[in-house]
Amino acid sequence: MSTMKLKLNIDELTDDFFEETRLLGITATTKSYRFCWTINNMIGFDFRLNPDIEIHLQKKGRQYFFPVYQFNVPSSYLSHYIYHNQYDGEYLLPEFKHMDFLWLMKGEMMADDDCHTLIQAIRKINGVQLVAELTNEHIKNKGNLVF
Repeated sequence: MSTMKLKLNIDELTDDFFEETRLLGITATTKSYRFCWTINNMIGFDFRLNPDIEIHLQKKGRQYFFPVYQFNVPSSYLSHYIYHNQYDGEYLLPEFKHMDFLWLMKGEMMADDDCHTLIQAIRKINGVQLVAELTNEHIKNKGNLVF
């Protein structure tokens, strides 16, 4: 009897995860819970910490935990996720060390006008220094965002 080995194709899994997504990078001088609370109050979202999709990475023999906040748009397939990009000196996306938060929109493609309006609203939040859309081609470690 022969044993068959199955291999998970991580690149294919990552590509599927990033279908119909947009990603924003945000630099802000605030804690993640405070940032989400401000978004909820100023923009009208309802972000909640989702410990089930917290990102766990192991580097240099240490464990790193990156919290993820989630908001599902009612009557839509669109979900928003905010990742904290830094934990104890490590980065979820090391190529974007200057970004404190990563905002992923997934499930239903957000229109350019809606995304631009959201970016402008985020920029008005006190403590936000930078908001930029990140393209998939520039993300080297996008597999780190997959939950």
